[in-house]
Amino acid sequence: MIPFLFFAVLLILFLSLILIRAFLFRPAPVAKPNALPVTCNREKIISDMQAMIRCKTVSYSDETLTDFTEFEKFRTLLEDKFPLLHQRATKMQIGKTGLLYHISGTTPLSPIVCMAHYDVVPARESDWNKPAFSGIIEEDTLWGRGTLDTKSTVCAILEAAEQLLSENFCPKRDLYLAFSGDEEINGPSCPAMVDWFEKQGITPAMVLDEGGAVVENIFPGVTGECALVGVAEKGTMNLKLTITDNGGHASTPPAHTPIGQLAHAMVTIERKPFKAKLTKPVAAMFDTLGRHTSFDYKILFANLWCFYPVILSFCKRKGGELNALMRTTCALTRMEGSDSYNVLPPVASVGMNLRLSQKDTMDSALAYLKRIIKNDAITYKIESGTDPSICSDTDSEAFSLLQNVIHATWPKAIVSPYLMMACSDSRHYCRITDKVYRFSPMKLSKEERGMIHGHNERIPLDTLVTAVEFYIRLLGQL
Repeated sequence: MIPFLFFAVLLILFLSLILIRAFLFRPAPVAKPNALPVTCNREKIISDMQAMIRCKTVSYSDETLTDFTEFEKFRTLLEDKFPLLHQRATKMQIGKTGLLYHISGTTPLSPIVCMAHYDVVPARESDWNKPAFSGIIEEDTLWGRGTLDTKSTVCAILEAAEQLLSENFCPKRDLYLAFSGDEEINGPSCPAMVDWFEKQGITPAMVLDEGGAVVENIFPGVTGECALVGVAEKGTMNLKLTITDNGGHASTPPAHTPIGQLAHAMVTIERKPFKAKLTKPVAAMFDTLGRHTSFDYKILFANLWCFYPVILSFCKRKGGELNALMRTTCALTRMEGSDSYNVLPPVASVGMNLRLSQKDTMDSALAYLKRIIKNDAITYKIESGTDPSICSDTDSEAFSLLQNVIHATWPKAIVSPYLMMACSDSRHYCRITDKVYRFSPMKLSKEERGMIHGHNERIPLDTLVTAVEFYIRLLGQL
């Protein structure tokens, strides 16, 4: 009887602790934003954006395919559309496509860097419903490659700066506008700009680049608007696995062909995914958004020490972005073998793209794959990649400023840290500052997010104008 009572008391205490923690798991108080009304020239913004889309600034890894005259056309266009900026700011071209504008501040406070890229990925226009580079407007929506990624951000930053300069704006801090033209191919422009900052001994107080956006229905139990600010990004690695053999006629195959061995390796990789690990940016996201969930979900997120396996199981079943938040992922993307059906290949290979969790590196990920595949006939070659970025500071004046401006623009949005799965140019700035934030000031539906790098990319005109309003508020407080 006594043991039963003892365990009953323990159970009651355990359940009480769980429920009390869930009850106390409430949203942190949010400072009232400085929500001053903002006006801007809608017609100019739309017209300027159309002109930007008509510049075919497509970047290719094979530089011979890149039409640099289109990039020069784009830079000339900026001089025409934003004359005050070009009068007031110091402009530097860094590398073939990098543009860096400097507006001097009135104090020695550390500067702010607003960045974006003006190159775009190719568009197979035969798959588009509207021409990809004509800047067509239909039903209050502007169509074109780069409307979301990221000429819209370039346009919004420049429109905000030009308008503020027309109102005799003079920031307290130095302001840098940094635009690269080779982000889509991991080009050298942004690293060269960071080299320049480093040589000048400049440590930015904040760097703001593309990344998360204002979205809905992306977190269990939260249906309202969430403004996701990337405070870190995963690493990436392109890996090639190869088997070299004697080849031969397909009529007398060996017991285990090179392609068969590689296929076995691929199946092993998918059956034994990388273990889930709760990293700092994901934990911060769970802590922030978990406080806004319904009470049943609060029980889980307020007590991760107990229900972490349940969260992992949910994320794994859900798949997609939630699962990718929790672990290093490996996507098998390429396979090469013989050119003929009846010839065994002398060389066979498979390619894959890994996105590395903050607790992994290229070396640790490679070691894990070798350990589970267990085939000495396979050689491994890292074609390219970077380790994960550092996690930026969210307990800072810069993050508070960003949070305030987001709330002023989207009053109902929950601002949350976020782990960015894709790579951006901003990772290069992590070597000179720990205040790098990744946020695209746009409210995007799931469908619109799917258009990035896809067919029929387009942006609602109201979304574009709101992005300009966001940057007017942000720059106006510097």
